[in-house]
Amino acid sequence: MTPISKPEQCARDQNRPPALAVRNLSVTYGDTIAMAGADIDVPAGSLMAVVGPSGCGKSSLLAAISGLSGQIPGAQVRGEILLNGQALTSQDRGCQAGIGMVFQQPNPFPLSIFENIAFPLREHGLRRVEALRMRVHDALRQVGLWQEVCDRLDQSALQLSGGQQQRLCFARALALQPAVLLLDEPCSALDPVATEHIEQLIHTLKGRYTLLMVTHNLAQARRLGDGVTVCWLDQACGCVVETGTRSIFEAPAHPVSQRYFSGAVG
Repeated sequence: MTPISKPEQCARDQNRPPALAVRNLSVTYGDTIAMAGADIDVPAGSLMAVVGPSGCGKSSLLAAISGLSGQIPGAQVRGEILLNGQALTSQDRGCQAGIGMVFQQPNPFPLSIFENIAFPLREHGLRRVEALRMRVHDALRQVGLWQEVCDRLDQSALQLSGGQQQRLCFARALALQPAVLLLDEPCSALDPVATEHIEQLIHTLKGRYTLLMVTHNLAQARRLGDGVTVCWLDQACGCVVETGTRSIFEAPAHPVSQRYFSGAVG
């Protein structure tokens, strides 16, 4: 399978420079190639939905951008990752560089609701009590959780519902004021009601943050995405076959995208 060559890719939004750019990115685990030669631009303030079947390297792509690949024995990342035009080294990636991440399963710390957000803030040097309190409260308001938990901030976060826990994980990431937020199937472990809340939250974040979201749900990608990146498998190797604006949903150029969006494959 041959990805669309760069001149043939769907036109990118020229009015907004990419806040996040991936250039010829490959991820390997030992002898296994999870992703090969990925090129993606995510314009500032937009949401790029990354779609494709299981095993085509979508989560490996996010792990490489976030720096989590460096914690996996045998993992190697090649290529460039640029944040606002500045190339990031493997040491730069992650929250230190302004990249936050929310995972598929809600993963609150076994701490109080307040401490779930305050703990990483302290780790990043924010120690003044009043500033810390204001940052925690603001993060909870951003995710629509403040009214639900304001009278029990000292209670364990593990007592929250699954949807509330996921919104708390969003708050924890946003409190660190990232430029880019990576979302790895943030609704897949939630019921329809909680999913609707998370989708509404994601919609409110667009414009203020740059988002790259992996999802298996094509309807969700259409609802939320300003652009779409289609990943696929070629001889057991993940690759990007097409990426660009949301016009790809209506007029995909690559045969794989055409079949995938029509439901013929995947």
